[in-house]
Amino acid sequence: MAESEAPEPDRPERDLPHNVLRILFVSLPRVAIGSALLIGVAINFVNVISRHFFGFALFWAEEMMVFGVIWSTAVAAIAITFNGDHLRMDLFSARLSSPWRELVNGLAVALFIIVGTFVAYQSYAVVSAFAHTGMVSVTMALPLTIPHAALLVGLSFMVLAVAVRVGAYVRGRF
Repeated sequence: MAESEAPEPDRPERDLPHNVLRILFVSLPRVAIGSALLIGVAINFVNVISRHFFGFALFWAEEMMVFGVIWSTAVAAIAITFNGDHLRMDLFSARLSSPWRELVNGLAVALFIIVGTFVAYQSYAVVSAFAHTGMVSVTMALPLTIPHAALLVGLSFMVLAVAVRVGAYVRGRF
């Protein structure tokens, strides 16, 4: 077959739904993480300057940065999951031949979706309990629903990312 007659390889970058998914699951999380990092650096810088030059510290800075790290970790996990960049225990499954490899990968995907959905549901119960009781953080008096919602949001989008890329996960192609 001549080169001009060869079928064109899959090009997901030309696929509009795939581009929308990449924006939702990769680009937006990266922007959020980068913004959180810059905000954390700015808070830390202002805290150091105020402590050393003006004799007072921002009492809420440490708690704010901890909550930022929690949210950044949860949001980063979304992009990592969508891209399939997370650590995998595939020492044996990578050596399996087809169709066994796809079967094992499919079982791993099903298990991830089941466990992730269960943990997200439990996280929703915790966030709801905090909302119902009105509990707040010690230093900032921030409603505890905000930091605890990071796990709920992160896991929910991770499960959704695996669900929309189930084919790539089963075939092991990223």
